Amino acid sequence: MTDTGRPLLFLDVDGPLIPFGAPPPGGYPTFRSPYLPPGATPGGNPLIARVDPELGPRLLSLPGDPVWASTWLEDANECLAPWLGLPRLPVVGWPVDTPDTTSATSAGVEPYGLHWKTRTLVAWAGGRPFAWVDDEISDTDRRWVAAHSSARALLHRVDPRRGLTEADFTVLDAWLRTP
Repeated sequence: MTDTGRPLLFLDVDGPLIPFGAPPPGGYPTFRSPYLPPGATPGGNPLIARVDPELGPRLLSLPGDPVWASTWLEDANECLAPWLGLPRLPVVGWPVDTPDTTSATSAGVEPYGLHWKTRTLVAWAGGRPFAWVDDEISDTDRRWVAAHSSARALLHRVDPRRGLTEADFTVLDAWLRTP
């Protein structure tokens, strides 16, 4: 990825973009993307309809370079990018020994509480400032990044039941604009 001088914006999919968990009364809202022909669902994934397509322009308006940081890998470009009106984004590749985060026993964390993505994201950033948007970030991750990243970093936890909100965009925009 070319260094534009802007911070990286690492994006998880499940939770920040696709709300899940206990649904609100009446269930999760569903959307139709104005970026696709009527009836088209990229990749046939029914959860894509939970993603508000207006998040795409909002993400692009942030002063950071978006990067998929999800187990969706290239599927994020195949399914979500068209739905959101996004260009193809760089994708973080995960180590082969990445735990199965769908397992209740792994719950996405290493034995001492560090999320399995944390080390890889710091390495991938390569000294560039970054914001990481995820629903599984903990204080352990924040402490580890503060001790091991040579650049400033924002680890922003999103409520997975709501996904990205106006308040999240406000925090991200302010941090990404800070030199």
